[in-house]
Amino acid sequence: MPEIFGQLFGIAVFASLIRAFVPLFLATLGGLFNERSGIVNIGIDGMMIFGTWFGAWGSLRYGPAAGLLIATLSGVLVAAIHAVATVTFRVDQIVSGVAINILALGVPRFLSIVAFGEGQEAQSPAVRSLPKIDLPGLGEISPVVPLTIVLGVAAWWVFNRTVLGLRLRSAGENPRAAESLGVRVINMRYAGVLISGAFAGLAGGYLSIELVGQYTEGMNQGRGFIALAALILGNWSVIGVAFSCLLFAWTEALTVYLRVDWINNAFIASLPYIVTLVVLAVFSRRVRPPKAVGHAYEAGSPV
Repeated sequence: MPEIFGQLFGIAVFASLIRAFVPLFLATLGGLFNERSGIVNIGIDGMMIFGTWFGAWGSLRYGPAAGLLIATLSGVLVAAIHAVATVTFRVDQIVSGVAINILALGVPRFLSIVAFGEGQEAQSPAVRSLPKIDLPGLGEISPVVPLTIVLGVAAWWVFNRTVLGLRLRSAGENPRAAESLGVRVINMRYAGVLISGAFAGLAGGYLSIELVGQYTEGMNQGRGFIALAALILGNWSVIGVAFSCLLFAWTEALTVYLRVDWINNAFIASLPYIVTLVVLAVFSRRVRPPKAVGHAYEAGSPV
């Protein structure tokens, strides 16, 4: 029993949880901004994938700090495509997100051939990372970890203590009423989607630069979809999604450290996805999303 306890809650598991928490929480914060503004973005996974590639490429060319910035900007650029499609042209938001995810399957492979040469389409050379912070008992962690905590606190402040947060939330709850009070709903929705892309791109950059040390095809492992499940479980609140991401990060850490004879290793490796499915099945009907999320809006329309 003590051995099982250590595999479930040991220091090594906690250290791994922290590392796994960062990309999940960043991506989920991004989802929070775009869905609170009224736009569904299942393309978060694709934006993260673009962030992994551009982060690695930027780190190779200009260093890790520039790589993280380039990854963030790549997420914003891809999010801009989603924003134009869904906000301006009112394309179905699910279809647009699926298109971004499909693009993310092929474009990075093509870019890898162009940037890294033939035979390097599935991975990049090793990249440099930022200097690590040494924490007693936990080992070395990336400076992106405390940055993520700061961004989480900042997101809570924006949503709960600023006019911008109030306007974003009103755009996702009742855009017609918001517009009648002078809120530019279209601008708020653009802002929500672009901020979402920035968070997703940074999450991808963290994966390739800080966590793995290179771009590898498939390295995202569906984290963007897990982030959407964390968003639902957290009931679209910053504190709620933080706890949700801790849960999912813990299941990811268990895939590394949990090894017992009476549980199949393949089942353990599938834990994050099994928990995701359970969360969606149990909680999707028990939470309240923003009322106007997923609904296209045109200025002056009766939505």
